[in-house]
Amino acid sequence: MRGIPSKQGLKKGLFLAFALTAGLGMAACSDLDSMFGDEDTTMADNAPTAGVDTAPAPAPVAAAPGGVSVATITPVTIEAGADTGTAVNKTIQSLRAQVSGLQSRLAGNSAQLANLRNTGAGAAGAYQEAKAHITTRLQVGTTRGNPELVAEWNTAQGQLDALSANINALNALGTEVTNDSSTAHYALDQISATFNVSGAVDEDHRQLQLLEDETSQTIVMIDRLLKEVSDATQRQTAYVAGERANLTVLASSIKSGELYGGSSAALTGTGLQMAGGGTPLVVVKFDRPGVDYQQILYAALNQALQNRPGASFQVVAVAPTRGNAASVQIAQTTARRHAQDVMRSMTDMGVPASRLAVASTTDPAAQVSEVRVFVR
Repeated sequence: MRGIPSKQGLKKGLFLAFALTAGLGMAACSDLDSMFGDEDTTMADNAPTAGVDTAPAPAPVAAAPGGVSVATITPVTIEAGADTGTAVNKTIQSLRAQVSGLQSRLAGNSAQLANLRNTGAGAAGAYQEAKAHITTRLQVGTTRGNPELVAEWNTAQGQLDALSANINALNALGTEVTNDSSTAHYALDQISATFNVSGAVDEDHRQLQLLEDETSQTIVMIDRLLKEVSDATQRQTAYVAGERANLTVLASSIKSGELYGGSSAALTGTGLQMAGGGTPLVVVKFDRPGVDYQQILYAALNQALQNRPGASFQVVAVAPTRGNAASVQIAQTTARRHAQDVMRSMTDMGVPASRLAVASTTDPAAQVSEVRVFVR
C-alpha cells in the first residue's frame, strides 16, 4: 500500500527546498501505514516520397471539458514543384520531403502537448480536491491518524505521482521537439548551400526560394512549440515541488490530528513563549501534562528557515534546581525526555536530524522543566 511517508520519509519534508531537484519527475514511494506503526530522435527515414509535398492538416486540438489546450498550430503548405530533371532538383525533392515530414511531426507534437496539459490539469484538480477535504477535516478537528484522512492522503499522493509522470512525458516531448528544431535548421542550411551548386536551371532556384521560405516558417512554429513545452514543464515541476512539501506537512498533521501551518499567534495558557532576537527561538514550558506546542513550533521553524534556509537548531533541555540532589536528577531526566519529544516533532515537520543537536543544562530561575530551541 502506498501512502503517507514514514517518519524517515518525513525527514525529506517541508523545509528542504534545496532537496526539490529535477528528480521530482519521479513518483514518491513511501508508505502511509509505516507512519502510524512503530515507528535522438532524428528525421525518420519514412519521410514523404519526393513529389508528395503537402503536409497533412492536423485535427483541431480541443480541450477536454474544464481542461486546457495549446493554440492550434496550422502547418505550412509545402508546395510541390515540377521535376526539371537536373541533379539539383533531385536534392530539392529530398529536402522538400524532409520539411514535409517536419510539418507532420509538428502537428502530432502540438496535439500531444495539448493532451498532456489537459491530463495535468485533471490530476491537479483531483489533487486539490483531496487536499481540500483533508484540510477541512483537520481545521474543524478530527482524531489522530484518522483512516478516512489517510485514504484521502493516498489519493492526493497518487495524483501528484500522475503529475510527476506527466512531467516525464513533457520532458520526452521537449527532447523530440528540440531534435526537430535542429533538423529544420540543418535543412535550411542545406537549402542555402544548394543555391551555389552548379547545374541548376531557373525553375530549380525558384523552387529553392519557395522551400527556403517554407522552412523558415516551419522553424518559427517548431521553436514556438518548444517554448510552450518548456513553459509547461517548468510550471508543473514548480507546482509538484511545492505540493510535495505541503503533502509532507499534511502527513504530520494527520498523524497529530491537528492542522499545521495555520495561525502562529501566541496561545495563552499553553506554557509557550515566542522569543525575541538573541534569545531562544521557542521556549516550551512543561508546566502540565499534554502541553500543545506543535503549532507554534511549526510556525517558528517555518519562519526561521524562510529567513535562513541553511539554519540548524539546538534543542536544550533545561531543568530547575529546586529540591535535593535526587529531585534535581529526576528533573534533568524529565527535561531530557521532553527535549527528545520536541526533536521528534521537529523531524516529523521536516527538519533533518543532521541539522539538530541536543544539550541539557540546569537553570535556577526555571520553575518547571523547559525545552529551549535555538537557531545556530
